[in-house]
Amino acid sequence: MCKALAHPARLQLLRHLIDHGECYFGNLADVLPLAPSTISQHVSILKDAGLIEGSSDVQRVCYCVNQERLQQFKHMSAAL
Repeated sequence: MCKALAHPARLQLLRHLIDHGECYFGNLADVLPLAPSTISQHVSILKDAGLIEGSSDVQRVCYCVNQERLQQFKHMSAAL
């Protein structure tokens, strides 16, 4: 999880999802001044770390924070 949060863009994306609850990928692409393909790579890293989840409808994916995993990270980092 630490490695996934080691990049400022991923921190910004996670913060946006924490603040807004859920967001479609198109809206996430508006959060940062990066190419959609770059944002997609960052989203994949956050998903692989279990920090965010995606649910799809027919044409779009909606992302949200995995609250259980985020709490686990907070607990682990507080123990340092």
